Amino acid sequence: MKTNLLRLICAALILLFFYTATAKLSSPARFQSELSNQTVPPWSVPVLVWLIPATELIAVFLLIIPRFRLHGLYGSAALMLVFTVYMGLVLLNVYEKVPCSCGGVLKNMGFKVHFVFNLFFLLLSLAGIWLLKFKANRPD
Repeated sequence: MKTNLLRLICAALILLFFYTATAKLSSPARFQSELSNQTVPPWSVPVLVWLIPATELIAVFLLIIPRFRLHGLYGSAALMLVFTVYMGLVLLNVYEKVPCSCGGVLKNMGFKVHFVFNLFFLLLSLAGIWLLKFKANRPD
């Protein structure tokens, strides 16, 4: 049971990060334009255009290979924590302007729904870490 749940969690994270990375890489100019509307330093935009999808793809790779799955879950949790905190700060009106939403399927979400979506995947990552550590110490 725990093994199947862990596989399901990893599959959901793999689909999420593969989808978001390929969406960004399929149109780097559009992603760069979207990043330019965010509240990040302008000098970081050209780096983030490649760093974010590369990091997402590394998380996918780590999640696929059982030997590295725990590292992938920690990476997924870290990515989702950063994205969720950022969305939370947007919702708390910390920034002077509200940046545009994400692309792809996520573009139809408002910031509140997107925050809940991110929080869900953050909790999913944390549940995967707990299951993997718990599973390692107990038989199925």
